[in-house]
Amino acid sequence: MTNPTRDTATLAGGCFWCLEAVFDRVRGVEKVVSGYIGGRTDAPSYHDVCRGNTGHAEAIRITFDPTVVTYRELLELFFAFHDPTTLDRQGPDVGTQYRSAIFPHSPEQERVARDVIAALTNEGVFGAAIVTTLEPDGPFFAAETYHQGYFERNPDQAYCQAMIAPKVAKLRARYADRLREAPAGR
Repeated sequence: MTNPTRDTATLAGGCFWCLEAVFDRVRGVEKVVSGYIGGRTDAPSYHDVCRGNTGHAEAIRITFDPTVVTYRELLELFFAFHDPTTLDRQGPDVGTQYRSAIFPHSPEQERVARDVIAALTNEGVFGAAIVTTLEPDGPFFAAETYHQGYFERNPDQAYCQAMIAPKVAKLRARYADRLREAPAGR
C-alpha cells in the first residue's frame, strides 16, 4: 500500500494497451502505467520483451483510491476484459509476455486474488480452467513513453480499432456505473 488512501495493483492480461485503455476509464483509478514485470533482466525494452526471452509480462500498474474502487472490483474487471483461460496468449498476441498474471502487493491482495479466482472457477464463468498465475511483485519497469496512453493517442490505428475499441465499448455498455468522466491522467 502506498498510503492509507491510495493503493497499487499490478496486472498482466495480454497487451498492456488494452488493459490500460479499460482501467484508465474506471472511477477511482488515478493512474495507469504500462510496463514490464516478472522477468529476469533489468530495464527491458519493448523489443526485448516481444522477443520473449526476458521472462517479463506486459502489464499495467494501477494507482487507485480503495475508498472509491476496491481491489476486488479491479480484479473483477480484469477478468471481464481478457481471457484468463488461454496460456500465454490473448487474441493474436502469443508468448509468455502475454500471460494472464496477478502480481499482489500484499498478503491481503493475494488472498483476494485467490478468492476471486476460486469464485469464478466455482461459478464456471469461463467454461475452462483459469490459468492466471499469482506471481511475486517485483521490479516494474515502465514501458517506453510511446506506449503510455497508446489508445488515447492512436484511436484510429488498426490494432486499436480491432482489439481495444471493442473493450472500451464493452466497458461503456456493461459498466457505465463504474466510469469516470475522462480517462485518468489525461
